[in-house]
Amino acid sequence: MNNGKTLKAVAYGEVLWDVFANEKKIGGAPLNVALRMKTLGCEVAMISCVGNDEDGEAIINQVKNLGLETDSIVKSEDFPTGLVSVTLNERGSASYEISYPSAWDKIELNDLARKLAIDADVLIYGSLVCRDKVSRESLEELLKTKAYKVFDVNLRKPHYSYEILEQLMHCADFIKFNDEELLEIAAAMQSPFTSLEDNMQFISERTKVNAMCVTKGKHGALLMWEGKLYENGGYPVEVVDTVGAGDSFLATLITSLLMDKLPQRSLDLACAVGALVAAAPGANPEISNSRIENIMLKIKA
Repeated sequence: MNNGKTLKAVAYGEVLWDVFANEKKIGGAPLNVALRMKTLGCEVAMISCVGNDEDGEAIINQVKNLGLETDSIVKSEDFPTGLVSVTLNERGSASYEISYPSAWDKIELNDLARKLAIDADVLIYGSLVCRDKVSRESLEELLKTKAYKVFDVNLRKPHYSYEILEQLMHCADFIKFNDEELLEIAAAMQSPFTSLEDNMQFISERTKVNAMCVTKGKHGALLMWEGKLYENGGYPVEVVDTVGAGDSFLATLITSLLMDKLPQRSLDLACAVGALVAAAPGANPEISNSRIENIMLKIKA
């Protein structure tokens, strides 16, 4: 798919502030994916909505400073910029309380957003943004474009339905789950299987999607690509928090695969980046190539 050119990506969905006990950090899964893809050399735009308030202005300024197209992030006069209260347990695993309605629930496409999607090589979208009809209908319009469509399953109770999840999977070229999400959705689709591998195959046959990945926390990830399964057992790190680790994993994996790197190498890179994000505070820490290579070499040694 690469053909030697820069990969053009569009991420659609929530932009918000993750509010921790002592600070707040810019976030939202699609934005986290977009920011990591930008550091990997992609040309990236974010389609979303913020409130016409200080929080919204701060997000736009920060996103612009990080090199993403922001004119496709519209401002709402009626709804506030999104906030998510993040609670970390003793292992650094995060739980979320997500305010509703937020501006990103009411994304309306402008002409630039439509053009960006038409011109894009890849479209990243998630399930959380579909909790509201307005943003869901805007996504449905974007899904009619020819871009390679990457569905980031992001189950946050009570903000999803299995019917909509199945529709979103059928629209995808690639699906990303974590292990719990895969098993929950497969069970809802009446899967008779218990293993991750069998359930990946089950969902592939049901949705006609033959490319997907499943993250397994510290135990790495599985990748289905062109009919073959690949596995990485994970890279041990001391977890600070898990916020954004899966997003950076996905950004790295998709960028690498679509730039025609080998599937196993792509999976290894993605697991390394995800582990390093979990070993740092917040969703978008800076990660050098040397740190990525070092953590991968340690395992080989």
